[in-house]
Amino acid sequence: MPGLLLGDAFPDFEAETTIGKIKLHEFLGDSWGVLFSHPRDYTPVCTTELGRAARLSSEFSKRNVKMIALSIDCLEDHHGWTKDILAYNCEDSACCSLPFPIIVDDKRELAVALGMLDPDEKDKDGLPVTARCVFIIGPDKRLKLSILYPTTTGRNFDEILRAVDSLQLTAGKRVATPADWKPGECVMVPPSMSEEEAAALFPAGVYTKDLPSGKKYLRYTPQQ
Repeated sequence: MPGLLLGDAFPDFEAETTIGKIKLHEFLGDSWGVLFSHPRDYTPVCTTELGRAARLSSEFSKRNVKMIALSIDCLEDHHGWTKDILAYNCEDSACCSLPFPIIVDDKRELAVALGMLDPDEKDKDGLPVTARCVFIIGPDKRLKLSILYPTTTGRNFDEILRAVDSLQLTAGKRVATPADWKPGECVMVPPSMSEEEAAALFPAGVYTKDLPSGKKYLRYTPQQ
């Protein structure tokens, strides 16, 4: 199912993983989900990404987010690579495990079905490798955000976490978050909301920035 769009129902696939066979929707349950893909096991950028994701796993858990990775190698390689990832994090790989599973996609079926391939990067056999995709899935199993990085650019997992904060906030409140917003900072009042409705909905106050156009569309309110 290539070309997933925001709001689309995310496919409920079944796959082998490092924690056994799962069905995605059942694995996620009522949680939010982050699915992120990798070109190959035992590659440098991927190892740093999975290491960073593991270090941030408690932050994602606090937000009721389950993470799951995908790489186009076999289960044995996934388990072996996990030890390297944990060693990158300076942890004792003999007694620790990754706090999230890695999907086995050695036939590239999911990578193809979900539109994850990077056409500009090829493996030793001349086949396109998997790009660095990020899919954020809501509790309703619909796609809430997607980011597609080329294989040569490592992801910023702090930004993914920030995006989750924004998605969860705006899912429950009629606000938007401005550029570089972080939790606790002011949020924005949508242009479709009248001044009267905004005043009633945001008792902490609405602040408008004066602009040369005279249009009063930059409206802020403290996060509640």
